[in-house]
Amino acid sequence: MNNEMMYEQLGVSRAVYEYGEAVLRDLRPRFEEIDAVAEHNQGKVLLAMQKNRVNATHFAATTGYGYDDEGRDNLERVYADVFHTEAALVRPQITCGTHALTVALSANLLPGDELLSPVGAPYDTLEEVIGIRESKCSLKEYGVTYAQADLRPDGTFDYEAIRAKINDRTKLITIQRSKGYATRPSFSVAQIGELITFCKGVKPDVKCMVDNCYGEFVEVLEPSDLGADMVVGSLIKNPGGGLAPIGGYICGTKECVERCAYRLSAPGLGQEVGANLGLMPSFYQGLFLSPTVVSGALKGAIFAANVYEKLGFACVPGGLEDRHDIIQAVTLGSAEAMVAFCKGIQSAAPVDSYVTPEPWAMPGYDSEVIMAAGAFIQGSSIELSADGPIREPYAVYFQGGLTWYHAKLGILMSLEKLVEAGIVKL
Repeated sequence: MNNEMMYEQLGVSRAVYEYGEAVLRDLRPRFEEIDAVAEHNQGKVLLAMQKNRVNATHFAATTGYGYDDEGRDNLERVYADVFHTEAALVRPQITCGTHALTVALSANLLPGDELLSPVGAPYDTLEEVIGIRESKCSLKEYGVTYAQADLRPDGTFDYEAIRAKINDRTKLITIQRSKGYATRPSFSVAQIGELITFCKGVKPDVKCMVDNCYGEFVEVLEPSDLGADMVVGSLIKNPGGGLAPIGGYICGTKECVERCAYRLSAPGLGQEVGANLGLMPSFYQGLFLSPTVVSGALKGAIFAANVYEKLGFACVPGGLEDRHDIIQAVTLGSAEAMVAFCKGIQSAAPVDSYVTPEPWAMPGYDSEVIMAAGAFIQGSSIELSADGPIREPYAVYFQGGLTWYHAKLGILMSLEKLVEAGIVKL
């Protein structure tokens, strides 16, 4: 059986398959560049593991208080070395990316301080954390104010506006690397480094935190290599490699991470408590696999951009642009098209492929969201998934795929459903 016949069994018509193959012919050199980055990052992770003498004793489970958990403590040393930071906090007790960011923000901001976003509005779930939308236990409720400098129309930093927003109360600057539910470009590590240098030039003692979600291992450098005091992310995204079933990380200066540990557990306890609950093998092995998994997701994102851009849909980033995260935004123009796209992604899943995704009022969002994800781990967006809020401009955000071949199938199936719905003609 040839590949075309296999794709037909999976639900991809000959016309869609042949269109996809035609798109792929021009992408081979780009894929070789991605593989070179993955090879570099694989070496970086391996060096950190070898330096810290990872061995079988580090995979032992702990319960209760988790005192003297050497596997947990050594994993944090590995993360600190991978991200070239003084310290790291890597815990299953951090439930998601939003939780990790909340810990980092609330640990390093005190009443009377001000938080500044120099990259426009934050991701939806952080609005309640900050207090832009009212919520119990928000930073606003605890006396932390918020300021924002919007991006220029072309998606670049408005340095004069940022300078004007930095004041005596500005304690922490939060930089969201990925686009979130916006159609602005994601930022490169180099761009983030320039922004950090500028902000610290205006106020040398200001702390800079980078929301690194979806960006880990996409480039050979991380924001922590260029001056970030903290980089923060989720283990069910890039660095978990598809194996970590929960967790988050905060890598940064010793002072910042220590405060985060006190906020996560309790003052005086910090990193001394927090059992690993038998998750160490998946945390270590997931990190080890992460560079390769991320490379597959990147190939899928580039394939998606080229497939849809050639059909006239606006894509961010564009098919020929450099990549700085694994997310691909495709502006489809209607709720009907978003639903069809997500049906295709869902039908390509190994889990719940028979389920039909529908928009719903998801906690933390101010509009209905449609999500397609037949994942082994609930909410794991390093696995094949697509989602987006049902609102103008009706953009869907595609990401993940534990293998390039699965990401490819997902994109072909999304196109198949759009063709079947009469929205796209090949």
